[in-house]
Amino acid sequence: MTHYIYATSGKAVGFVQGRYVHALNGNTVGQLRGTHVHRLNGPYVGELYENQVVDKNMGNLGNIGNPGNPGSPGSPGDPGNRGNRGCPYRDVFDDLL
Repeated sequence: MTHYIYATSGKAVGFVQGRYVHALNGNTVGQLRGTHVHRLNGPYVGELYENQVVDKNMGNLGNIGNPGNPGSPGSPGDPGNRGNRGCPYRDVFDDLL
């Protein structure tokens, strides 16, 4: 089952497979450590919160390093728009791109 990631507007922007975050086209753009989201090359970006990558103002949680290229799982398709859910945090998914 694909675990989609959405922008705070409700538009699908990516998905999670294992510990990696991918854009909808299948390109690997980030990695997860718990709920902490990091760029693929390691720097902290934000938190995974209600299937969104957001800035919860937690400060800089450091760099976890580059894991190498995990490859592309391919595009899972677009699930469509789920609608805005009123997230109180700033969307930072684009910081992964």
